[in-house]
Amino acid sequence: MRRGVCSFVLMAIGIAAVACMEGGSRRSIASAGEPPASNAEVKIDNFSFGPPTVTVAAGTTVTWTNRDDIPHTVVSDDKAFKSKVMDTDEKFSFTFAKPGTYSYFCSVHPKMTGKVVVQ
Repeated sequence: MRRGVCSFVLMAIGIAAVACMEGGSRRSIASAGEPPASNAEVKIDNFSFGPPTVTVAAGTTVTWTNRDDIPHTVVSDDKAFKSKVMDTDEKFSFTFAKPGTYSYFCSVHPKMTGKVVVQ
C-alpha cells in the first residue's frame, strides 16, 4: 500500500493550501486562511469612468486613476468618500467595508457618473 505525500503550497493569491499526491495525481484537501482583500481599478478618461459599474466583495479597495488631460474628482452621492481634485495620472483609493451600492460622480463634471456595487 502506497501512502500519499502532502505538502503546503503557496498559491499566487497568497493562500496556503494543502496538496496531496496519491498515485501520481494531485488533489486539494483544504485551504488555510481567508483570501486577502482584493483590488479593483477604474480609469477616468474622455470624461467617463471605466468601467462605469464595478462589482466587488466587501473589503475590496477600488482605485481610480485620472488618465484624462483635465482634472477630475470622485465623490460618492452619500458623501462616504471624496477625492481631491486629481490631475493627470493621479490616483484616489477607497476601501469598501460594507455591502451596498455606492453611486458617485465627478464634482467638476457632474454628468460623469459611476457606481460601485459591494456584495
